[in-house]
Amino acid sequence: MTRSVISYKDGHVYEFAPEMEPLYTAEDGESITFETIDSLNKAVQSDADLMDAIPEEVNAATGPVAVEGATPGDILKVEIEDVRVNEDKGRVITAPGFGLLQDHEEIEHPATRVTEITNDGESLSFNDIEVPVEPVIGTIGVATSEETITTLTPHDHGGNLDTTDMSAGTTAYFPVFQEGAMLAMGDSKAAMADGEMCGTGSEIGTDIDVTVSVISDATVDLERPLVDTGDAWKTIASAETLEEAVKMANEDLIKLLAVEHGYTLTDAYLFSSLVGGLEISQVVDPLVTVRNSIPNEYLSDPL
Repeated sequence: MTRSVISYKDGHVYEFAPEMEPLYTAEDGESITFETIDSLNKAVQSDADLMDAIPEEVNAATGPVAVEGATPGDILKVEIEDVRVNEDKGRVITAPGFGLLQDHEEIEHPATRVTEITNDGESLSFNDIEVPVEPVIGTIGVATSEETITTLTPHDHGGNLDTTDMSAGTTAYFPVFQEGAMLAMGDSKAAMADGEMCGTGSEIGTDIDVTVSVISDATVDLERPLVDTGDAWKTIASAETLEEAVKMANEDLIKLLAVEHGYTLTDAYLFSSLVGGLEISQVVDPLVTVRNSIPNEYLSDPL
């Protein structure tokens, strides 16, 4: 079957909202390719291109795509099969008022380093150092339940999660808040570290192959994004502080453990402290994002 290609040239959004018009409607179980543009809309092409501020419209998310049969209360399953860079350079930047060390007197704001893609796409060049290309989807999510949220901000619908696990081989799950779910994605990076400290990874355009399907009979109610990396399940939560986010991610995880093992929440909580692990996704967006990971041997299929 031919895979439909949805391009940012056909349509993209800068916010996730309760009411979104689909660019395309996919069948349950259909495979699609999303073509994305870099988060800065090609405004940065050399080290001399500086960003004096983060643009009002940033992180263009290709879509949205409606999925047939998805209704509020369901779960949207997104199998991320491949993420390929579709240009020969990325860019990593600082901007005034943005990033973990935005007030550091010895760090330039703004600053830009273009990262050329080298070795037939296997690596990128930062100054004289080669870094492996490991593409990540920065912004991915569905229509929100009530409020409109920009593509710069993560929340329960997903959005700007900047999570390194949103990559090839991962299956992502999102709560469905609106008819059709309305999936959109973009803001990819050729490489990015957990934390995304300066506020960006190597921002780049990508082609993303996914298969979308609807889970309507899950054993748990999913409130926030969840990923299965093949080795571990990870709950994802975003909040104003790291403390709030890690609490939410841990609460989500122990609910899954309680259902799978027949534990009380107390036992699930105790067990999570033995085998789970908290990970930082990003600390630079309007909300911070964390995940709570547990190996698949302790959590086989929570949905």
